Amino acid sequence: MSEDTVLQINDSLWIPRAELTYRATRSGGPGGQHVNTSSSRVELAWDVGASPSLTDEQRARIQDKLANRINGEGVLLMSSSEQRSQHQNRESVTARFAELVAQALVIPKKRIKTRPSRAAKEARLDEKKKRSAVKKMRGSIRHDD
Repeated sequence: MSEDTVLQINDSLWIPRAELTYRATRSGGPGGQHVNTSSSRVELAWDVGASPSLTDEQRARIQDKLANRINGEGVLLMSSSEQRSQHQNRESVTARFAELVAQALVIPKKRIKTRPSRAAKEARLDEKKKRSAVKKMRGSIRHDD
């Protein structure tokens, strides 16, 4: 498969570009004369629920991690309007999409519980004793005459 027809997310996931839907709209905000005549904002939509590229495990992970970006129909929506060019915004939103999906698919490493060594415990307690002594020395001086 060529790079033009498929978007590589990570080593195990390749999404055909045909699954991604792009729509050009007018950008909001200030911009002078140019903003009212060109549709440079690009919206990307990807149907996570119906994508044949995903395994059930990948689909569940994406739906869980990106729940706030997926609408009620199971479609992931993203947009880009940073550039004045529609083509640049399309490339920008596609790159951000690939990065977002790749991050959602990362499985966090399980933490292995460890204990501090006896030497580490003793060093910590010694440091606390020294600190305590320093603070005690700051107190007011009493003369017992």
